Amino acid sequence: MYDPPRKEVKEAIQTCRQAGIKVIMITGDHLLTATSVSKEIGLLTDDGNILTGEELDKLKDEEFEGMVEDVLVYARVSPEHKLRIVKTLKKKGHVVAVTGDGVNDAPALKFSDIGVAMGMKGTDVAKEASHIVLTDDNFATIVKAIEEGRGIYDNIRKFIRYLVTINLSEIFLISIATLTRLPLPLLPLQILWLNLITDGPPAMALTLEPKDPEIMQRKPRNPKHSILHGMKLFLIAVGCLALVTELFIFIYSLSIGSSIEKARTMAFTTGVMFQLLFVFNCRSEKKSVLSMGIFSNKYLLFGVLISIIMQLIVIYTPFMQPIFGTASLSVVDWLIILGLASSGLLLSPRVFMAHI
Repeated sequence: MYDPPRKEVKEAIQTCRQAGIKVIMITGDHLLTATSVSKEIGLLTDDGNILTGEELDKLKDEEFEGMVEDVLVYARVSPEHKLRIVKTLKKKGHVVAVTGDGVNDAPALKFSDIGVAMGMKGTDVAKEASHIVLTDDNFATIVKAIEEGRGIYDNIRKFIRYLVTINLSEIFLISIATLTRLPLPLLPLQILWLNLITDGPPAMALTLEPKDPEIMQRKPRNPKHSILHGMKLFLIAVGCLALVTELFIFIYSLSIGSSIEKARTMAFTTGVMFQLLFVFNCRSEKKSVLSMGIFSNKYLLFGVLISIIMQLIVIYTPFMQPIFGTASLSVVDWLIILGLASSGLLLSPRVFMAHI
């Protein structure tokens, strides 16, 4: 009699190793059965990392804590043993996910950080005690869910990194202008418009960024770290750079005799273009803009294009100019604006977040 493991399990376990996720088998089956199956799926390479329930009963808590991180397979265990294993791993500082399907698995499922019940063969008690129900009872699906979760978390960080820099630069700009008694570089309606076209399509497109191909080759992040971990210095640096570009173009325009409307339009458009170019720098914490590929996120390109068109409308449409306080810009003005706005591409996240 032979019940073979699913073919995809071996690959899933290898993926877990690369991702820094440790897989442990806990079964009530005989030691020989557990050993054979664990070797077949690539979980066990020798017989030195196996512990039976009988051997576990003989260990004191201190002894078990010293060896729990080295054991990969537990055989002939009871529900009490499973709960003890989970408690010990959590005590050692690990984030523990537990799978189970029976009534006796409920305590371990409930006590774990992430309880995963089997949706097809699992009992109602196990499902109620769990945080997640696995509808296809497939271990490989859990690994795919981890990959998807990492991708979603990455995109949330990209989204926040982009939006926070926008708000910081606006806060810095208005604060400096107020303290130095300069005319306001941006009108309230211009600030609202800037937020609308930069916080809208481009920012939303970042949430659709494809997953990093190497996402499952990273070690797990520290759950104690905030979502802003490692990027605070980068946010401040980019916010200050955006401030300098917008303030410079505003003062420069006034100094050469431009009207206040023209100077504000220059600063306004520089702020918009800075953010629309900078968004490409938010796509990855490890790779440069060029290595990511300009066309790998078509949603982002489309979002940036829509925002540029909307900005052109408020600059060149006669009936929009008095509403937004804008003035038409020449080709030379655009060359200056694009030259300053492209400076946002020079600050690479890799430099500021290399320690993550």
